[in-house]
Amino acid sequence: MQKRLVLDHNQIAIILRRFCHQLIENHDDFKNTVFLGLQPRGPIVLDKLVALLEEISGVKVPFGYLDATFHRDDFRRRDLPLTANETKINFLIEGKKVVLVDDVLYKGRSVRAAMDAMIAFGRPQKVELMILIDRKYTRDYPIKPDYFGRQVNTLETQHVSVEWKDKGFEQDAIWITEKDKS
Repeated sequence: MQKRLVLDHNQIAIILRRFCHQLIENHDDFKNTVFLGLQPRGPIVLDKLVALLEEISGVKVPFGYLDATFHRDDFRRRDLPLTANETKINFLIEGKKVVLVDDVLYKGRSVRAAMDAMIAFGRPQKVELMILIDRKYTRDYPIKPDYFGRQVNTLETQHVSVEWKDKGFEQDAIWITEKDKS
C-alpha cells in the first residue's frame, strides 16, 4: 500500500497550538463557548485540544462528545447497520457558541448529521467547525471549516488515515493512502 505523509507529530502539535491561539482570539474567555467532538474520531482531537487550551489559557472549557449515527442520511441504506458511539454532553447548548471538532472533513455528511443531532441539546447562537484535514473539492454539502490544519486535494480512490500514538501507533501522523480495492 502506497502512503504519503501529510502531517507528522510535530506538525500536528503546531496545528493544535495554533488552533488554541485562534480560539483564544475569537472567544471571550470562553464564557459562552462549548466544544463538541464528533464521534468516533473527533473526541481524540478534542481531548488533545482541550488539554492544550487549558494549559495555555488557564481556563477550563465545557466539552462533550456527540454521536450523529442516527441522524445520518445513509443510516438505513447500508448492508450492515452502523454502530452508534456514546453521546456525552452534560450541558445545554442553548444560546452558546459551539465549536464542532473532528479529524477529517470529507463529504460534509457527518457534519450535517451532527448539526441535526446537536439541536437536541438546544439551539446554539453560532456553530464553528474545526478539523485537522480538509479534503477540498469533495463536498456533497456546502460545509466549510472555520479552522483547519491542512487542506489536501484527494481522489475518490484515496483515504486520509489519522494515526494516534495513544491508539497504539508509533507516533501521531496523518497519511493519504489508496483505498483497499477489495
